[in-house]
Amino acid sequence: MFVLWLGLLNAQTLEVYEKSPVFPECESQPIEQLKVCFNNKLNTFIFNNFKTPEIVNEESYKGDVKILFEVDKEGNINLLYVDAVYDELKDETKRVFDTLPKVIPGTYNGKPTYFQYSLTVKIPLVNPEELSTGTKSLPDVKEVKDLNALVSNEYDSVSNDIRTYEKLEYKSQLNIPFTHNYYARFDQQMNGLGTNSHTAAKPFMFQEVARYYDFESEKEALVKGSDEWWSRKIWDEHLVAIQGKDYWFTVDPIFDLQVGKDTEADFSTTYNNTRGLFLQAGLGKKFNFSASVYESQGRFAHYFNQYAESLKASGSDPAIIPGRGIAKRFKKDSYDYPVAEAYLSYTPADFLNIQFGHGKNFIGDGYRSLLQSDVSSPYPFLKLNTNFWKIKYTNTWMWLRDVRPEVTEDGAFLTKYMANHYLSWNVSKRLNVGLFESVMWIDSNDRGFDINYLNPVIFYRAIEFATGPEAGNAIIGLSAKYKWNNKVNLYGQFILDEFSLGDITGGNKSWKNKYGYQLGVKYFDAFKVRNLTLQIEYNRVRPYTYSHNSTILNYAHNNQPMAHLWGANFSEAILIGRYTYKRWYGDAKFIFGKRGFDFNEGNDFANYGGDIYRTENDRVADTGITVGQGNTTQVFQADLQAGYIVNPVSNLRLFTNFTYRNYNPEAETASTINNNTVWFNVGLRTDLFNWYNDF
Repeated sequence: MFVLWLGLLNAQTLEVYEKSPVFPECESQPIEQLKVCFNNKLNTFIFNNFKTPEIVNEESYKGDVKILFEVDKEGNINLLYVDAVYDELKDETKRVFDTLPKVIPGTYNGKPTYFQYSLTVKIPLVNPEELSTGTKSLPDVKEVKDLNALVSNEYDSVSNDIRTYEKLEYKSQLNIPFTHNYYARFDQQMNGLGTNSHTAAKPFMFQEVARYYDFESEKEALVKGSDEWWSRKIWDEHLVAIQGKDYWFTVDPIFDLQVGKDTEADFSTTYNNTRGLFLQAGLGKKFNFSASVYESQGRFAHYFNQYAESLKASGSDPAIIPGRGIAKRFKKDSYDYPVAEAYLSYTPADFLNIQFGHGKNFIGDGYRSLLQSDVSSPYPFLKLNTNFWKIKYTNTWMWLRDVRPEVTEDGAFLTKYMANHYLSWNVSKRLNVGLFESVMWIDSNDRGFDINYLNPVIFYRAIEFATGPEAGNAIIGLSAKYKWNNKVNLYGQFILDEFSLGDITGGNKSWKNKYGYQLGVKYFDAFKVRNLTLQIEYNRVRPYTYSHNSTILNYAHNNQPMAHLWGANFSEAILIGRYTYKRWYGDAKFIFGKRGFDFNEGNDFANYGGDIYRTENDRVADTGITVGQGNTTQVFQADLQAGYIVNPVSNLRLFTNFTYRNYNPEAETASTINNNTVWFNVGLRTDLFNWYNDF
């Protein structure tokens, strides 16, 4: 049943020189009955044409729809304002008013004029004829003279719509900030036998992971604070969390405050001082956005500072902080490096998510990635994630920079573009296979962003040949993961930059055979210890991989690799252990590596294949190319970290970190120095991204 109540707010009396609009079939009524007839006809028309939305009936809603409309000088009835709890009620009201007939306009002193009215449609409604036969009668139609007076409470009604926050980010299409430590919490659940998950393309969206992991239960299990406001905000909640009818947002402070000691450095202490804000939000069910802004100053271990300054961009800026961005000098021996990351996430259909922003991406199941890693500075990107059947297809287009002095013009860095596809296919309950292809190109001959690469399914190698062999640098790759059981996963990657089949079969170790591979194992709940994960990984990349005879087309951004942190010409073995207990956690990582560097001294300026920013035209030889050639350097690094999660919602952590690094080159040069570093840190950090110090 429906109940309809139509009422007007004006209390003025109708003057004799003013005539109300005349609804069809009311023309014969005397002037004093025109308002009553208008009211009855409008009530009846709405009742006969209004179709209550299904959601309103399903939820047994009782309320109203507030409406403001006018009759113009031509007799058209125009809807000016409508408000209701459900968008569906608003839409239906608009539809009904669009079908109203034209009326005879009202007059003032005999001239057509505008009349404004308000009405309230009560839900549920009763037939006006039934209502008129009962004890209640329809209210009189009253004219509205002051529109502002009618809608003056609109601001208050919006303010009063604030609701208890329902932790909506855990069901949203927002990305889960990618850190190896936090992703280890749900790695086992995502990789269980029989799941149809895809775990290589990162960061994941909350909505993806929520099918396998209960974020709300995790946070509730870690609740620590009292009911006092300050206690909840410190230990258990977002600093600001607001939810309305069709929107929500959260705001949290960002901290990375640490102090430490490097035994090798001349300065007394190392430090980092980061402050910022982290915003997450949703509008409706399909649109989300996030932003994080950082203001930072820091001085790091001696080897870290050396590496940062070796990356410096063209100009007076002294360094590029690895993984963050260009730094200015701060005081005498420190760096100031602001960073901003943000993205929009839109899901027009259940199978498609579109993201546009400034950040980083990662492809792989390991600690390292040979396909695409997150070790470089953030960059603008457009990403499409398509899920259907047993397939997840990821397309990413990126705008990168070459910041070397030789390609800088008038103080502007060179823009280069990168596009890649990654197709993940769950072949069976145990086996996943991924196909990868990528291309790098620049704006040569006014080529700009080549629309050829907007095709989401074409093979880039074919385009590269079609547009010219020097027009782009294409790379292809393969990944695989095998679920041995619910506790053990095997994974791997293979990257192919260039190869010569004849040289491979001939066994002459040609420089043309530019490839790399990764092999790894993860062991969840190792040795029956709950929440203990062990990981072994081996990476090997041949010399000259990721480089190009045109240096600007190398696989890099902001003087940093887009894949493995070490570039090329290396092998490494990594052992990782991670353990969590309630809010406590501990990580251990050991790296054993062999790298090959250039000498760049005396008469030897040859390219041995480790520096991807050197042209392969300067290679040391055509054949006999081996991994680790050149200035062979043995690397050992151990990182031990333990900490306490202060606030699991914002991922604020107290931590202490110990790093031991032994760097032992065959020959010391200006850029390759024998050193032993012991670096100790304590601090408070909002853990939103991976800090890599193992270069």
